[in-house]
Amino acid sequence: MKKYYEDKEYLSKVCDILENEEFKKMENIVHHEGNRLDHSIRVSYHSYKWAKFFKLDATKVARAALLHDFFLEDNQSFTKKEKIITMIKHPEYALENSKKYFDLSPMEEDIILSHMFPIGSHIPKYFESWMVDFIDDVASVYEKSTIVRRQLSTATCFLIMVLVNNLR
Repeated sequence: MKKYYEDKEYLSKVCDILENEEFKKMENIVHHEGNRLDHSIRVSYHSYKWAKFFKLDATKVARAALLHDFFLEDNQSFTKKEKIITMIKHPEYALENSKKYFDLSPMEEDIILSHMFPIGSHIPKYFESWMVDFIDDVASVYEKSTIVRRQLSTATCFLIMVLVNNLR
């Protein structure tokens, strides 16, 4: 699969977002296995490719999926309760922030607002919204499984070292 930064067609649709100074700040916010910017690009690019495959509005999908987590609060120091509230409410924060910097269509707004369904209360209105919701879920599971794989790998190495040392 072509990487997003090599896909000129994709970049032509989202370059104004990727170049926005406020948006770039998401690179400094921890999210799953990396940062929020990388997660948003992953969701956007995969959604864009699937939208093209299904002959949907790939431009709106790419842009809205890129903006789906565009809020700058870093929840790493939040309490468990604050993290849950943020998980439920962040689509609203992302939409509010996105509207400050970009003109959004009703479909783009819906994609951003409904990307956490069924955890969030906004039911997707468009097939594009359902698709981004699903791809965001898959990306999140992938990113979190990377953390688990890394932890398991470290634990496995530790256990092997212990076993080897005990066999001596």
